[in-house]
Amino acid sequence: MEVPSDLDDLRTQIAALDRELLGALNRRLDLVARVQEHKHETGTRLIDAKREAELLQQLTAANDGPLSERAVYSLFTAVLDVMKQELQGEPRHEVGAERPALPAGVATLAVIGTGLLGTSVALAAKRAGIRSVRGWDADAATLRESAGAGAIDQAAASLADAVAGADLIVVAVPVGVLLATTRDALSAASPGATVTDVGSTKRGLAAVEDERFVPGHPIAGGHTGGPTRASVDLFDAATWLLTPLPTSDAGRLDLVEQFISALGARVVRVGAADHDRLLALTSHLPHALANLLMRRVAAGGEEALGFAGASLREMTRVAGANPTMWADIFVENGDLIAEALAAHRSELGDVERALRDGDRTFFEEWIASSAAARGRMLGYAYQTDARALNRIRVRVPDKPGVLARITQTLGAAGINIEDFELRHVSPDYGGVLVVLVTGAENAELARTLLKREGYSAA
Repeated sequence: MEVPSDLDDLRTQIAALDRELLGALNRRLDLVARVQEHKHETGTRLIDAKREAELLQQLTAANDGPLSERAVYSLFTAVLDVMKQELQGEPRHEVGAERPALPAGVATLAVIGTGLLGTSVALAAKRAGIRSVRGWDADAATLRESAGAGAIDQAAASLADAVAGADLIVVAVPVGVLLATTRDALSAASPGATVTDVGSTKRGLAAVEDERFVPGHPIAGGHTGGPTRASVDLFDAATWLLTPLPTSDAGRLDLVEQFISALGARVVRVGAADHDRLLALTSHLPHALANLLMRRVAAGGEEALGFAGASLREMTRVAGANPTMWADIFVENGDLIAEALAAHRSELGDVERALRDGDRTFFEEWIASSAAARGRMLGYAYQTDARALNRIRVRVPDKPGVLARITQTLGAAGINIEDFELRHVSPDYGGVLVVLVTGAENAELARTLLKREGYSAA
């Protein structure tokens, strides 16, 4: 075949080939759809990973070049995945795509404290349609970062300037200064304003006797923060606890609930004492234990730290988190955290005795009850029977693009990843990806597809 010298002729030929390729892909999709119809009628499994692997091998063997074997494999793997996605029809409905409207009468929002939570509230409120967001922070640099992130329309010079004329005020400061700052905000706010907060301890706010105040706490965020880590979707599908006081006005409580729903969160009302007791167990105790465990291992010297495995890294992920913030929490909720630690210490005594006595029966029952409790916890977390959840362990090399390929492979087959954990082992070994999927059939298919891609999947 004579190669044209004119660049335009080359481009014309490429465009013609692209149209031929497009036509061939559409014809292929029609044929695949007919195959799928036949499988539906006969009850045959829709995705045959073994046959796909054989097809890829045949195409690679039939390749005469100049495409490399790797290129052929990658191209046709992508074709297979796209065909599956096309046959699945419309994409999943995204969480938070439809949210209630903002409550009437809330046009101006003031955010006092523009860290991770405060800035995220501002971003989510702007997404929901709030017209004006003012912000103030005791740290001028934090306020500048929040403004730079586009979260606030006006960086106020003082707390009083921020809340002046605001319809709704969200106090998002550390719990050590939460009570004082809330009182300052109420003092400066107009009689018609409503004030809420996002603090992680609530009993101390019982001292506030003002019908305009409705305390709250979103179960969202991270163990480190700042405006740069804020996100517009931080509260989507999150639980937001409200702990109204006896003095809280019912209309303002409804207004705060509507506002939170407009941000994408789910509102749950609890008493302040119940809130602090539950958080002491589910959040504050784990942080305390993570720090204790990390310090105990460090006391064993650098050798102990050097031999630390993935389980220790997972259990101590929150150790050392934001010392200033967590010192405040340990002080504010100290009595309930101490009670939780005391109960923990009592059970540790039972475990120690069983260890010294070599009591196998104790440990079998102890571990089984822990497994049952964790299963119930996962059932709540994933809204499904924990027995339907299947873990898939995949060894992954330490190189770019691996996680994207795994998630694309499972997504193309319509397999939803409920959760995953990535455990890095070493640069030479790579790591282990643990994927959680619902249903034994989905798990079997996921393992087969991943093996087709050359991954171990147990």
